[in-house]
Amino acid sequence: FMEAGSILEVDTPILDSTANPEPAIESLESRLRFPDSVTSRTIFLQTSPEFAMKRLLAAGSGPIYQICKVFRDNEIGRFHQPEFTMLEWYRPGFDHYGLMDELGRLLESLRLKYPDKKEYTAVFREATGLDPHAAKLDELNARAAKLGLSRESGDRSLVLDLIFSHEVAPKLGKEGPQFIYDYPSCQSALARIRKGPPDLAERFELFIDGIEIANGFNELCDVYEQYSRFIKDNDRRRKAGLREVPVDTRLLAALRHGLPACAGVAVGLDRLLMVLTRSRSLGDVLSYPVHWGN
Repeated sequence: FMEAGSILEVDTPILDSTANPEPAIESLESRLRFPDSVTSRTIFLQTSPEFAMKRLLAAGSGPIYQICKVFRDNEIGRFHQPEFTMLEWYRPGFDHYGLMDELGRLLESLRLKYPDKKEYTAVFREATGLDPHAAKLDELNARAAKLGLSRESGDRSLVLDLIFSHEVAPKLGKEGPQFIYDYPSCQSALARIRKGPPDLAERFELFIDGIEIANGFNELCDVYEQYSRFIKDNDRRRKAGLREVPVDTRLLAALRHGLPACAGVAVGLDRLLMVLTRSRSLGDVLSYPVHWGN
């Protein structure tokens, strides 16, 4: 499929001295010792090849993809493993709508239905009765409390994510693959924001039978905005009692040099294999899953 689309396969490092600062993502870390037996530094197993792939895009690679192992701490369960396989690709000249269409064609090549599409605002309203943009934080906290999800939080993005993942997402993609697109701006991650009102993050996710399979963006190219988001993410980590992580200055340098307008998507291949084989959990499609206690 990628060769037919003239998308180049690339390979980027699994180990790096920086990590993704998003509070919802926890990186596995280790210590690299140098041959002098004195020098050492903290290194992280990458949660996604995104930052390195964007550096290649800025260097003029054109459309690229890779299939690689990625790692996340504190994630073990039916749909989560600390080590899993990701397909990630980027398309210069595409926005998130164009990349949704290409991912839809990939699914068709795997004999799945072409996904239907629905806005985040609509599915959130249908499931909860709340407007994710207009609802006050107190209302969202009250909804989360009714679901038994968390104590009161001042982080709007976190509360929205909790409600969405527990009350909205399980109902999505029940009749076949479904794209949910245009998220609240506070959940922009690395996506561009389209000015409203309401302001919307140009982002999409793919759901099949209530399972999130893919996450894509119309990618942010503004170096100043990206730096600001890194700082805000580390501030959110600090307030949540999480360790701050080093900012990836090489990605910022690539953005300063010039990242072409592009869209990118990450697909969880193990979850997709679950769907294709009608399996109940990731452990059913992995040879060596990690279980609690071993």
